[in-house]
Amino acid sequence: MGLNMPTKKKTIDASALVRIQKENFSIEEMVSLVKSTSKGIGAVVVFLGAGRDVSKGETITMLDFEHYPGMAEKKLRGIRERAIANFNIIEMAMVHRFGPIEIGENIVLIVAASAHRNDAFMACEWAITELKRITPIWKREMTAKGDVWVSETP
Repeated sequence: MGLNMPTKKKTIDASALVRIQKENFSIEEMVSLVKSTSKGIGAVVVFLGAGRDVSKGETITMLDFEHYPGMAEKKLRGIRERAIANFNIIEMAMVHRFGPIEIGENIVLIVAASAHRNDAFMACEWAITELKRITPIWKREMTAKGDVWVSETP
């Protein structure tokens, strides 16, 4: 007794953990889902991206996201799989919205869970950077001067 036995991981369908959807998502539900995968989780790091009202000095009135259906989900699943393989994390969930999004609304959520906090922080930061780099999701900002497609990652 007293040995640190590995904690078993509960398998959850990847479509519950990685989604692109029009409707808003529940941060609490996604965190609970990730935490339910293992009793070995001691740290959960959450990244939440929300619609802001100013970009490059211009007032934004609305955002709109388009994506390449099928390919965008495939890229997110790949990011999750690589994060689990390359970082010392137990589980990760990713949700990104598409369609019109009001200022202040949720856009993207990444939940990384590990035994220790540093691993979850590193995986979460890598995942959002990789998402912005390779996932075919495009953002349009509506301003008083017209619509602007955002091509670069800030």
